[in-house]
Amino acid sequence: MSTIALSRRKLIAVGGAVLATGVSALLLPASAQGLAPTRSMSGGSNNYRKGAPIVERIGKGGFWMSGTVRRAGDGAPLAGQRIQIWAHTTEGQEHEPQSHGATLTDKDGKFRLEMPQIIPLFGQAHGHLAYDSGEFKTVFLRPVMRSAKDKTLEAHFVLEPA
Repeated sequence: MSTIALSRRKLIAVGGAVLATGVSALLLPASAQGLAPTRSMSGGSNNYRKGAPIVERIGKGGFWMSGTVRRAGDGAPLAGQRIQIWAHTTEGQEHEPQSHGATLTDKDGKFRLEMPQIIPLFGQAHGHLAYDSGEFKTVFLRPVMRSAKDKTLEAHFVLEPA
């Protein structure tokens, strides 16, 4: 039989933990709070074009927009989800049709689309992305680049059912 030695300091610490969390927290396994859904960003939907075509690449390329799409709650990757991407680039302004395109997520919920270099508009180099397929709530994102010289930009979606 083994003996457990509790010092006064350990006893006070354990007692404090029980009071702070309750006895059930010591007896039950931790439960996940769940992954919160992404909220649309202010300014994310401007110049959005409903139904932009799925494309292999926007323009001549040279810049990569990428990210992931997961389900709120359990964080499961979502395959086959349509993500529209548009931006002010070296080849066109964000309101022009040639600056828009869409892609689908792969089996791991990842997407990647090549496009022309994003350039600053109103002082910020930024992209626009939208999830708008209908199975989940629409989300618009407007990530800002750290530097206008960056060659990549990422955006991540966590979607909740519509």
